[in-house]
Amino acid sequence: MNGIKKIELPLELVKKGKVREIYKFQDKLLIACTDRISAFDVVMAEPIPDKGRVLNLLSAYFFRLGKDLIKNHLITTEVPQELMEFESILKDRIMIVQPTQPLKVECVVRGYLAGSAWAEYKKTGLVFGRNFGSLVEAQRFPEPIFTPSTKAEVGHDQPLDRKGLIDLVGREMAERLEEISIKLYRWGHDYLERRGVIIADTKFEFGLDDGGLILIDEIFTPDSSRFWLKSEYKPGQHIDPLDKQFLRDYLLSLDWDRSPPPPPLPDHVIEATRERYLKIYHLITGQELDHN
Repeated sequence: MNGIKKIELPLELVKKGKVREIYKFQDKLLIACTDRISAFDVVMAEPIPDKGRVLNLLSAYFFRLGKDLIKNHLITTEVPQELMEFESILKDRIMIVQPTQPLKVECVVRGYLAGSAWAEYKKTGLVFGRNFGSLVEAQRFPEPIFTPSTKAEVGHDQPLDRKGLIDLVGREMAERLEEISIKLYRWGHDYLERRGVIIADTKFEFGLDDGGLILIDEIFTPDSSRFWLKSEYKPGQHIDPLDKQFLRDYLLSLDWDRSPPPPPLPDHVIEATRERYLKIYHLITGQELDHN
């Protein structure tokens, strides 16, 4: 089974991201989701089959479900008539969206002590500069915490403290970003928990549309979120992730300095990563991903 590494269309290419190609389509944007996967800001040589479909369909699922919480940029996931000759590639992989002025902020919300937050806590006893007392790995915070970062075009995103965020977007917008990000996280956490899934942390991106805030990019996908099975959740231990963290954990076991070129991914890692993406899609939507 082969994954799709690139999607080339006879449209103006606006941006080529780590995973998505963004094209101009009429007065809108067309976002095409490939099966590329990145870790530590390096795109792997091998794609993960069906990954792009999972990302695109899950984002569309939550954009539609949460549209009353905040406006989002999704217009349709249907392949337009003008591009029907590419339907076999584009089906399930595209969104036609409203253009916005993206804010250069990653709005990260953490409900549990994991990932970089756990790594910092082990070193300093603090979580992004805050003292929560004695904690264990995977422990749930009393309240979700907002830990934004820069959105770097190249290189690594950098954490933003409150002053840094205010300097970047202004006080009123900083407060709005924190409020809506935590609101979205709580909503997603409650929704997923009823489906046997814990969302430990996630990130959102926003843009401006005629001065108003609008949710863009992706939402509650295995690329943007840390998912655990509720049945396996136990504070004080590492939990098998149902997201991209599985790949990161594999790469951390290698003697690799996190710079290009990436190490080749063995077949069993590719398949195990794919299985996790398909599983989280099924748990959330109740549907199996059919094969194109």
